[in-house]
Amino acid sequence: MGEFGVSTTTARKALQELERAGWATRIRGRGTFVRQQTVGRPLNRMLSFTRNMVESGRVPSAKVLAIRVKRGSRALQLPTGEYVLPGPMYEVRRLRLADAVPMALENRYVSMHLCPGLDKADLSGSLLDIYENQYGLRLTRIDQMLMPTSIEEDDRALLGLEESVPSIRVEGVVFVGRDAILEIEESLYRGDLYRFYVTATHY
Repeated sequence: MGEFGVSTTTARKALQELERAGWATRIRGRGTFVRQQTVGRPLNRMLSFTRNMVESGRVPSAKVLAIRVKRGSRALQLPTGEYVLPGPMYEVRRLRLADAVPMALENRYVSMHLCPGLDKADLSGSLLDIYENQYGLRLTRIDQMLMPTSIEEDDRALLGLEESVPSIRVEGVVFVGRDAILEIEESLYRGDLYRFYVTATHY
């Protein structure tokens, strides 16, 4: 009011319009606050986090938290069946950010046979792009399952959260060629900033 020389009524109307448009949220007794905008991700496309953020008008980045070699196999049970990635494999743990805001914790197990030397690659961008451009692999299918979950204290610290927020656990399998398993994913997405959606048609 002081900066723009408007009345209390005008200021209140402006705040109400911002709230209706989804840009602000009002908390009784505390005031009106800028609302962080969520990102939508379609489930009927093979879409990397990097491309998803770019299409949403955000700047994606990744911080590699750990990359190590695992000799044993990794199994994952999905509604479509049980899948086993034979070792050895790379275990890649990354923090994914958009506009420098932590959005997700990625845990991926990648076949060393199909991606030798992955630990020497630049992992600050899209792994799907690395698979296709560096290793010449053609992704043929991704099976995923989403479920609500809670965030452990250590993971909350990595995501920059002081309190627990709704979160989405994503488990999935990436296939190349004739159903060869390239990767198993077990990741955690912030439910307060991320939305998954699907478009279905009637047959």
